Amino acid sequence: MGLNAKTSEKIAFAFLTLAPLLVVFFVCVILYNIISGGYGAISVEFLLGMPRKMMTEGGIYPAIVGTLGLIVGSMAAALPLGVLAAIYLNEYANESRKTWVIEMAINNLAGTPSVVFGLFGLAMFVKYLGFGASLLSASLTLALLILPVIIRSTQEALITVPMEYREASLALGVSKWQTIRSVVLPAAIPGITTGAILSVGRVAGETAPILLTGAAYFLPRLPESVYSQFMALPYHLYVLATAGTNIGQTRPLQYGTALVLLMVVLGVNLFAVLIRRHYRKKLKF
Repeated sequence: MGLNAKTSEKIAFAFLTLAPLLVVFFVCVILYNIISGGYGAISVEFLLGMPRKMMTEGGIYPAIVGTLGLIVGSMAAALPLGVLAAIYLNEYANESRKTWVIEMAINNLAGTPSVVFGLFGLAMFVKYLGFGASLLSASLTLALLILPVIIRSTQEALITVPMEYREASLALGVSKWQTIRSVVLPAAIPGITTGAILSVGRVAGETAPILLTGAAYFLPRLPESVYSQFMALPYHLYVLATAGTNIGQTRPLQYGTALVLLMVVLGVNLFAVLIRRHYRKKLKF
């Protein structure tokens, strides 16, 4: 005997309600695990001190600075390039074989494993271009990694801008590029910011690409320039978890590093969310 329409709707609604609740539950469990394990390690010395005794003592200040440097460097390279590529594909390019090839390249780039990006960065930026194992090499490698995310999110943001905005601007005699720059892009900023938020989280958490392009195992000093090696929170956390040191001794440091990494990502994301909300309030559609 089949279920009637109302019963089927109630069952479907129950599953739809349960799904986000499960997501929230697992997020809370992860946060509780990290906070409870790492809260005791947080101190002024831990946040602003240099690592000592092969990272079993001291702080993680160089790793924090290195992670922030990666975020700024990779976003500075990927965001303009990704936005410009999305503008070309959405506003200028017609359906053609060339456009199809570009779209396929973006899709393949999005599905490429991060360790492959690391190998490419090692060959291209570290050796061929001569940047060496450095913050610059790692930032450019991560910029390539997040480029598909920024392109796709920008394309979706541009599509949501009503065509009437473009038509009204063009009817006033404004050029197409001025219309895109002054009308379309400001309306698409919330969607572009969403892609930037997703990209920041991935940049801050990647280990394989920076391992091959510039991250140092133990470097108790700040990078002197973009051509210097650096420490980073995800690689630092990986080393603490896998190195042949006393696991019981480094366990608080592991969770403390994970908690700081989470705080850095949340802090940058909060800043981006505030920008997105600011521009969303100005939109009328």
